[in-house]
Amino acid sequence: MNVKRTFGTVLTILGIIGLIYAGYGYTQKDPATRQLIVYGIIGIIFFFSGIGLVKNTKDEA
Repeated sequence: MNVKRTFGTVLTILGIIGLIYAGYGYTQKDPATRQLIVYGIIGIIFFFSGIGLVKNTKDEA
């Protein structure tokens, strides 16, 4: 089992959840705008780092 690939998948899923939460809060006109911006930025960082880990990790049998 490849730990890097698993960790990359977890990071990608957390990033997607963060982006969805930020988007939902934005559409509901949540007054905590600064908090939503932080969730969005962290979601983007997690998403792209997870995708990078999954993409750059080679499968070894």
